[in-house]
Amino acid sequence: MRDSSRLTRRAVLGLTAAALPVSAATPASAATPASAATVVGGERLAHGGVQVSDATGLPKKITARAWLLADCDSGEVLASCNAHRRLAPASTLKMLFADTVLKKFERTERYKVKDSDISDVPAGSSLVGIKPGLTYTVEQLWQGVFLRSGNDAVHVLSHMNGGIAKTVAEMQAKAADLQALDTHVVSPDGFDHPGQLSSAYDLTLFARHGLKDDDFRGYCGTRTANFPAGGKKTFQIQNTDRLLTGAWGLDVYKGLFGVKNGYTSHAGNTFTGGATRDGRTLLVTVMHPDPATNAVYEQTAALLDWGFGKGSSAQSVGALVDPLSEGGASASPSAKGIAGAAGTGAAGSGSSGPSPWRVAEGGAVTLGLLGAGAWALRRRRRAAGAAAGPDSVDTPADPAGPTAG
Repeated sequence: MRDSSRLTRRAVLGLTAAALPVSAATPASAATPASAATVVGGERLAHGGVQVSDATGLPKKITARAWLLADCDSGEVLASCNAHRRLAPASTLKMLFADTVLKKFERTERYKVKDSDISDVPAGSSLVGIKPGLTYTVEQLWQGVFLRSGNDAVHVLSHMNGGIAKTVAEMQAKAADLQALDTHVVSPDGFDHPGQLSSAYDLTLFARHGLKDDDFRGYCGTRTANFPAGGKKTFQIQNTDRLLTGAWGLDVYKGLFGVKNGYTSHAGNTFTGGATRDGRTLLVTVMHPDPATNAVYEQTAALLDWGFGKGSSAQSVGALVDPLSEGGASASPSAKGIAGAAGTGAAGSGSSGPSPWRVAEGGAVTLGLLGAGAWALRRRRRAAGAAAGPDSVDTPADPAGPTAG
C-alpha cells in the first residue's frame, strides 16, 4: 500500500470547516445557492439560473435543478445552471472517493474480506455482491465501485484504508484541496445521509481530476467485467451508465467514456458524463432532473450535443479551478465563512441562510475544532445509518436507476 501525502495547513483548515456539525434536521436533499462573495470559478457561477454567453440553441427541455457543461482540457465552463447549488450527490460522490483512495493500493494487491468490512453497509444499498471470506484483487474491488456502484466494495476499500471515519475525513480534505467548497462528506459511498451535499460544479471538478489518472479513466469506461463468485466461478457485472452501455432503450452516446451516475429514492438522479469528439473533450454534470426513466441521461446527451455543436461558439462563463496541491490559485473564501451552508428546505427549495461554518484561524483552535468535528461525524454517521430509508435497486418497479447505497 502506498502512503498518502500529508495534509497541508490549507487542507486541514478546509477539513475543519467542513467537519463541523450540520443540523440533524437538514434533509439530504437540501439545497442552497452559493454566496456571490465566496464563489469558486467566477462571479457568474454565483448566480442562479442559466449562464451562457455568445451561443444560442440550448436544449429547452432541461429540468435538472442544477447542471454544468465544461471543456475538460481548458477547464472553461461553457454554460451552467445553478452551478454551486448544494444538492444530494448520490453515487456521483464515489468520484471523490476514487480521487482520494485509488492510488493508495496496487491493482494486483489481494485482500480477504471480513464480516466487519461490510457490516456497516447501509440497508437498501446498491451492491456488487462481495462475500466475506473471499479474496479479491484491488482491481476487482474498483470494478465493483465503478461498474455496479457497489457500496459493499466502497466499504471494503474504506476499511482497507483505515476505516470509514478516516476515509470520510480524507475525502473532505481532498475536496478542500480541489477547492470543492460546496461538498460536505458524511459517508464515502454517497448513500443518503443528512447533510451529505455537493454541487454540479464540485462533481465536475472530481471528474476532471480523476480523469487525469489512467486507472480512474479505465475503470469508469469499462462496460463489463467478470466478478468473483467463489471458487473458480465468476459472474458478469455491467456498468450502470446507460449512455456507455446503451441499456434501458438508450443508444450508446458517441465518444462517451464514463464517468459516474448516481441514484437514490430520496436524492433522485445525478450523473457526470464525459465525451470526446474531433479532439475536444467535454464534461457535463446533471443533478436532480424531473423523475423519468432516462431523464438524467437524455439531458446529459442533449447538453453534450449542444456543446459539440452550437455551443462551440460559447464564451466562458467561469472556470474549473486547479487543485491547490497542483499550483492552483486559491479561490477559498476568507475567514468570514464558507459558501452554501445546508438549508433546511426540501430538495430544490433553495432555502438559504447564513452559514454555520467558520474557518478558525490559529493552530490550537483548528486542532480543537477538527477533533470535535470528527467526533460529531462519527456520531452522526451511526445515527443516520440507522435512520436512512431503503432504496430500490435498478428494477422495472423503480426504473430511474440504481441506488447510491
